[in-house]
Amino acid sequence: MTFFLSNTRAADDHKGGRLQARASRAATLVTRLQGMQKQINAKNFSVLRLNGNGLPASCKLTCALDNWGAAAEAMTRELVAAYGGEMLQHLDVSLLPLLWNGMGEHQTAEAPDFGRFTRRLEARLLPYCGIALPVRLGAQGNGYVVFTGSYIDLTSEVIIDLHGRACQIMTDLLAADERRMLPAEALSDREIGCLQMAGDGYISEEIAEKMGLSVHTVNAYLGAATTKLDSVNRIQAIAKAIRLGYIS
Repeated sequence: MTFFLSNTRAADDHKGGRLQARASRAATLVTRLQGMQKQINAKNFSVLRLNGNGLPASCKLTCALDNWGAAAEAMTRELVAAYGGEMLQHLDVSLLPLLWNGMGEHQTAEAPDFGRFTRRLEARLLPYCGIALPVRLGAQGNGYVVFTGSYIDLTSEVIIDLHGRACQIMTDLLAADERRMLPAEALSDREIGCLQMAGDGYISEEIAEKMGLSVHTVNAYLGAATTKLDSVNRIQAIAKAIRLGYIS
């Protein structure tokens, strides 16, 4: 019993150390993004990552990091509804920064000496202007670093600097994901299959019927996948599996 307790405590300590290290890395990224935000007098930032299996119909942008607070889900949904389609298309063909104006007086994002090297999106019903810096690193490293605010005035030097730093932010996010998924923790085909169906809205009983397994076995696969993905529940495991490209 003593041996079991000591092993359990050691495992808990190890997991706690990993969680602390992850929180530290996230805090470092937030600090860097806040510095970039302050540089252009923006009010908020967000990092949007491309998820999906490569087919245009399955690709979507999801928020990996932001400082929108409690409004994050609504703000992400609003931004993606307004410009998500154009951002996805743009990411396939160009790395020019995207600019847009918000609705209302002085809601503008300007780059007067760099206009030909940016693309301006049509103003939509958003209460803020913004700049989206596209990043293409391949696989799960594609997306945008976005800054929004009331008035953003950008010089060519600042845009070039921000774009380079945005690429590094996405690189570090991708590296953090890879560190969390060690080779020994890779998901099996069965675990991926169960997660995919769970992500599609099927309950364990339905997954078991479709895959010819028992409900107990399905739950075991889902539990193992949740543990390997270092998640606290099935919902978080599905979200992380999408972000890492295991399911769509």
